[in-house]
Amino acid sequence: MKIALKVDADTYRGTRDGVPRLVEILKRHEAGASFFFSLGPDHTGRAIKRVFRPGFLSKVSRTSVLAHYGLLTLLYGVLLPGPDIGRRCAEVLRRVRDEGFDTGIHCWDHVRWQDGVAAAGARWVADEMRRACERYEEIFGEPARAHAAAGWQMSRHAYRAIQRAGFDYASDTRGTGPFVPVCDAELVLCPEVPTTLPTFDELIGTNGTTAENVHERVLAAMEPAPESGHVFTLHAELEGMKLAPAFERLLEAWRAGGHELVSLRAMLESMDLRRLPRCTVGTGVVPGRSGTLALQGAPFLA
Repeated sequence: MKIALKVDADTYRGTRDGVPRLVEILKRHEAGASFFFSLGPDHTGRAIKRVFRPGFLSKVSRTSVLAHYGLLTLLYGVLLPGPDIGRRCAEVLRRVRDEGFDTGIHCWDHVRWQDGVAAAGARWVADEMRRACERYEEIFGEPARAHAAAGWQMSRHAYRAIQRAGFDYASDTRGTGPFVPVCDAELVLCPEVPTTLPTFDELIGTNGTTAENVHERVLAAMEPAPESGHVFTLHAELEGMKLAPAFERLLEAWRAGGHELVSLRAMLESMDLRRLPRCTVGTGVVPGRSGTLALQGAPFLA
């Protein structure tokens, strides 16, 4: 089975320290992956506004946010100015590309997109996308070809923006397999490769799951397996740092099972895009994660 690995880099600390470690781990296990970068200011501290979101406090208590993100990160954008991730970590980002990994845009400002895109207008979304695209091209010397929405948060305007940007593919949703999105009966001409497996931070602290056995829970969630394979999302701040040993155990288990570890781009390129189903997109909840997320819906029969 193909298992595509999607790496989200949300913060300055995660990009600076977690991304290089993940590159080393992935190369050691001969695994492909797609890295998606937050390219503007780190304003993680402003996420405190989510305290009123259903499920937020339980998730924070389960996953020990302070231990994983560090005190400085939790103060960025509140008591400390948010460091500019793209400018400070440009060499780190280019090294990921130079090591042969697929790269793309996660966002300009992670907290701003995750907390604001659902209610934002077209101009707001276009400005956020433009900033991210311009910074990506400034760093890499070429336009971005892929997008993965911060926090799996999307909107009608956001789907239109990724289509206008001309990305080869996006990974903005949770779902069961690659598809062509249909938002409010409007076809989005950008193939979608959704995350299909639960993430470590959604599992740890539930039903006796710890960092020591979380890889077993992910393995158990792989059945029934979709024909296209699975997509697993990891975070530079977690699997690239304190949860790195747990991630290595998962990689070892996948390798022992004979699975092929690839980038999202490689997964999509192995498929006949003309046969991708058209599916609606909407919002809903995912166990272990607070708030609502963009979800793959039913097949669209027009």
